[in-house]
Amino acid sequence: MKIKTKSAKVNRAWLNDHVNDPYVRLAQKEGYRARAAYKLKEIDEGFGLIRPGHLVVDLGSAPGAWSQYLRRRLSPGGAAAGQLNGNIIALDILPMEPVEGVTFIQGDFREPEVLARLEEAMGGRKADVVVSDMAPNLSGIESADTARIAHLVELAVDFAQNHMKPEGALVTKVFHGSGYAELVKLFKETFRIVKPLKPKASRDKSSETFLVGIGLKPGN
Repeated sequence: MKIKTKSAKVNRAWLNDHVNDPYVRLAQKEGYRARAAYKLKEIDEGFGLIRPGHLVVDLGSAPGAWSQYLRRRLSPGGAAAGQLNGNIIALDILPMEPVEGVTFIQGDFREPEVLARLEEAMGGRKADVVVSDMAPNLSGIESADTARIAHLVELAVDFAQNHMKPEGALVTKVFHGSGYAELVKLFKETFRIVKPLKPKASRDKSSETFLVGIGLKPGN
């Protein structure tokens, strides 16, 4: 019974924090599916990554908050519907409710047929920006979780190397802790400019941060 009571207290505390979270309230007010939209917004505004006419690929897109932000960012009037000056392709292994103007592909891009569908949607173009909010289901076993996190970041970097313009930018989620230094090293080997950023919309208790890589180094 003590375990259940403790669990209930933890759940109530999380729910209380969630309900009173200003970014949760703002997301509800502005029609975003998750507070995560404001993480990408801060990163984009800080580095000026997304511009009219861009082709943007959103990896690990479900539930769609980043795609929603991208869609509004590429709209001449910042609207959630209507005209769109650019292209957004979203991909996730999970289903995602449609976002107007966003091409969604459900599948794992490590599979050749899924990658072929993604490349077809790109229409022979290379991405101007690749964003990745991919994260594994964490087991609580640090060594296993570190490997899973690193694998997803490496996949995003590999995708950028093969499907992004040389002057393009990659934004990917990472977690502080074991393996973080190696991922920063990978970014510095791959990109001319590397900037870590923990957006204000990231919860204080979370170890998540984001790495921004701009401009592929020659040979990448």
